[in-house]
Amino acid sequence: MADTGSQKIQFDLVTPTALSVSEPVDMVVVPGAEGDIGALPGHTPLITTLRPGLVDIHNGGHVTQSFFVIGGFAEVTPERVTVLAESVEAVANISAQDAQARLTTAREALAGASVEGLAAAQAQVTAAEALVQAVTLRRAA
Repeated sequence: MADTGSQKIQFDLVTPTALSVSEPVDMVVVPGAEGDIGALPGHTPLITTLRPGLVDIHNGGHVTQSFFVIGGFAEVTPERVTVLAESVEAVANISAQDAQARLTTAREALAGASVEGLAAAQAQVTAAEALVQAVTLRRAA
């Protein structure tokens, strides 16, 4: 593989309604369904589903931006990472209290869910738990 020390990989973060990020980065880490995936220039091509979690953009040896995503897909090629997410929020804009409130609301919705709505309510709880963890980890860093 060629030297990628000075190269960048193009990163695009897209929702159904907006292009949230489009820039060259040193590395991006996405929450793949089977675990986190770090993509550098020259990465082997792959496609994965996403779980609720953090997308971290790395530049200059540290995380420069973090986004919380809920569901979607990521496509990685040697030159580009494209994340198609159901929703995206900058972690810097989410307080620990807001994350905890979302978790409380999701748990209440789960407790009152009908059989038909049980899977969706559980998915909301899972996403809210991941959000609380992500915000807590970012605040501690």
